[in-house]
Amino acid sequence: MKKVVTFGEIMLRLAAPDYKRFIQCTQLNSTFGGGEANVAVSLANYGIPVEFVSRLPKNDIAEWCISELRKYNVGVGNMVRGGDRLGIYFLETGAVARASKVVYDRAGSSIAEIEPGTINWHEVLKDAGWFHWTGITPALSQGAADACLEAIKVANELGVTVSCDLNYRKNLWKYGKTAAEVMPALVEGCDVILGNEEDAEKVFGIKPEGFDVTETHGEVNAAEFESVCKQLMERFPRAKKVIITLRGSINANHNTWGGCLYADGKLYQSKRYDITHIVDRVGGGDSFMGGLIYGLLTYTDDDQKALEFAVAASCLKHTIYGDFNLVTVPEVENLMKGDGSGRVSR
Repeated sequence: MKKVVTFGEIMLRLAAPDYKRFIQCTQLNSTFGGGEANVAVSLANYGIPVEFVSRLPKNDIAEWCISELRKYNVGVGNMVRGGDRLGIYFLETGAVARASKVVYDRAGSSIAEIEPGTINWHEVLKDAGWFHWTGITPALSQGAADACLEAIKVANELGVTVSCDLNYRKNLWKYGKTAAEVMPALVEGCDVILGNEEDAEKVFGIKPEGFDVTETHGEVNAAEFESVCKQLMERFPRAKKVIITLRGSINANHNTWGGCLYADGKLYQSKRYDITHIVDRVGGGDSFMGGLIYGLLTYTDDDQKALEFAVAASCLKHTIYGDFNLVTVPEVENLMKGDGSGRVSR
């Protein structure tokens, strides 16, 4: 199987332990995470050859980060070195009615200072079958947006499947351009588009009528999003599949979770999971994307099964601390078959 290449920023994650608020903390737990790196780790766990491409500084923190990626069998052979710092994000995990909070310290990171021409995309993608990026990368800087567009154009030229997660982050678009100005040129080159209940609205002004994400009360109707999928396909005719993740938030620890996939004029709806004791929801969408790519590559003629794998994989991610989804294919397939008992495996 040809490799999957992902491109974006990986950061040091510093998280308050035990549901504490930042002001209560005397120490923070350190891990690494970032949208495209999270997808890469998921795929590596499923046995898919995968490479993560980014720009990192030449220092000990970056070496620590690279060693973590290698530990999970993620390729780092085309990593570019330069710049002064690795980005950081701080996480305060919410509970019940108190929402989680993220504070970014990533301005001036190595990847944010990347320039077009820094990466030889023809070399990186020459033996790839899939390229994945998210809307976080072009939000970092004009240079990062240009480098991402370079990669997409080369992937299109080489016949490499391109996927994106729209991943709108309002706090990142600060360099003078909006997502609505930058994203269309990149999404035009995508074969597979993923978003959540809000992304299409925030980036492209496309939304289901009468839907308010703050008023889901734990229930999100997949059928409401068929019109969103159709509108995205009309705007971006290259796209063959559009997928929406559906999160119903009852409180910070209790969500419902599912998804829908639109392809060839048909809407596929997944099983809905009731996740009652969330351990860590950060990286949930990335774990869905990792599962989706695996599913589409493995169950090539079964979009329903690919969708169910993605939803089950991301359901399990909510039980795992950290950004990375450290589950195996048999574990996901067992949940797909209905085994959610959590009984000890002996």
